[in-house]
Amino acid sequence: MRRSTRGEEAALAAVEELYAPGYVYHGPSALGDADLAATKQIVRTLFAAFPEQHVTVEDLIAEGDKVVSRYTFRATHQGELMGVPPTGRAVTVTGILITRFASGKWVEDWESFDALGLMQQLGAIPPIPQAGA
Repeated sequence: MRRSTRGEEAALAAVEELYAPGYVYHGPSALGDADLAATKQIVRTLFAAFPEQHVTVEDLIAEGDKVVSRYTFRATHQGELMGVPPTGRAVTVTGILITRFASGKWVEDWESFDALGLMQQLGAIPPIPQAGA
């Protein structure tokens, strides 16, 4: 069995501490909705595929009980991801996450990220030809 990285351990500890028991993640259709247990599995899956990852928050906007972040995810593909074997390719993916809080805990997330671009960068989906090319 693969040993957890410090980043993975820290991420899972943060989920355990900061997320409400009834937390729900709403993601792209390939991921679908996830409860807290499934969210922990998503974290494990991402760290298995991308053990060293860097997320830059480009914008952060808060209003009422919601916070919106626009981010850039950068990593190198070092483990299997959704049937794609490790490629060693560096990837850059942008996304937007809307988080709702209650009683100081994460209770719900809505995320949209460039899943098509990620799969193209991994070579799992061919690039879309440019018009007129």
